[in-house]
Amino acid sequence: MVKSQQEGSISTAFFDVLIVGGGMVGAAFACSLGDTPLRIGIIDANKPPQGPIEMEGSNFDSRVSALTLASRHLLDNIGAWSFISSLRHSPFERMSVWDAEGSGQIEFNASELGQVALGYIIENSVILTGLYQRLAQLENITIIAPSLIDGMTIDEGGSRCLRLTDGTEMKASLVIGADGAQSKVRELVGIGLKEKDYHQRAIVTTVKTELGHEATAWQRFLPSGPLAFLPLRTCQNDDHFCSIVWSVDESEAASLLAMDEMTFAAELGAAFEHKLGAIEAVANRQAFPLRQRHAKTYIQNGLALIGDAAHTIHPLAGQGVNLGLLDAAVLAEEILRALKRELPINDMSLLSRYQRRRVTNNLVMMEAMSLFKKLFGIRHPGVRWLRNNGMTLVNRFAPVKNHLAAQAMGLVGYLPTLSRYKSGIKEGHSNKI
Repeated sequence: MVKSQQEGSISTAFFDVLIVGGGMVGAAFACSLGDTPLRIGIIDANKPPQGPIEMEGSNFDSRVSALTLASRHLLDNIGAWSFISSLRHSPFERMSVWDAEGSGQIEFNASELGQVALGYIIENSVILTGLYQRLAQLENITIIAPSLIDGMTIDEGGSRCLRLTDGTEMKASLVIGADGAQSKVRELVGIGLKEKDYHQRAIVTTVKTELGHEATAWQRFLPSGPLAFLPLRTCQNDDHFCSIVWSVDESEAASLLAMDEMTFAAELGAAFEHKLGAIEAVANRQAFPLRQRHAKTYIQNGLALIGDAAHTIHPLAGQGVNLGLLDAAVLAEEILRALKRELPINDMSLLSRYQRRRVTNNLVMMEAMSLFKKLFGIRHPGVRWLRNNGMTLVNRFAPVKNHLAAQAMGLVGYLPTLSRYKSGIKEGHSNKI
């Protein structure tokens, strides 16, 4: 059973690891260190998910994640996937990407890679609920929530000392900043950022479409940015719902948000070329600013940043949470290796290895997304011709196309152990991984 500060069950103010931020990445990292001798605390501003969540009908969350197979493997290997998959999730078998200004198109198919699914579209609340159901099974984890930190120092022994807003103080050998893009941990320790403001907003909502989505993730590249229709499926297997992520300039976002439902549905349908027929219903719309951020360092003595606290990325490929989960898996792997060798878990050589293993990978993905956005925003006829012909050639050359898909899915390359396929995973994967 997960212990809670509100229940008065914390017996000591000292932890081996204190994780600030109990979202998807922070909770997954905690699960990765479950069933170890480490005393782990999770400090989060929000109350933990309480009990089962309502899965009937079509009342989907507006915020979803497109999980790669590597992320699914991690969630399975840390014991959370069975809880998540028992709620509501939407595997997708195909992906269709096309240029709004030309004939260029790429089609990806899971069967060409020997897989049942390319990935999974899952509501963030479902992922988080499943992770906390797993946390409830881990005796070495204490949840301190809802709580906020407002100070941090280092004592003479090298331990990090955290002060909460209610005056509570606690210490840890290692502090993990998993508290999102506006990280208080990052701010308190003075880690700077490199930022790029796209001057755009991503509009997110759930829509009901006239035609079923065919277990396909759809993405149309418009000059202003990508428009994605991500397949959702109710518990009754109704496939007429999609989560949309529409990247638009700030001025256009304001106009789209101000429209009534019918007008917005018509604009959205036209932008999507009515691939799934008419847009029959639109849920509440939300918008968030698009910025690329990268911390100047992920580590300090006794401290590491993971997930959005370390980096944020344009959502056009849906890689944000997947990069964060890989951060968690790599750092957990380094800590577990240190435990096995009876080394300190806050050793700088350990933290430096984590940083080396993740910085290059994250930067490459961030730059690739920026390049894609820039490339599809160029309206010069020559560039447009090259872009469309390039997409057509890649689509025709299966080895290149499938290699790109395998990389995006987390099937190739050097992955941490926790993000690799292990026997016993039965749903949605073949033994070819």
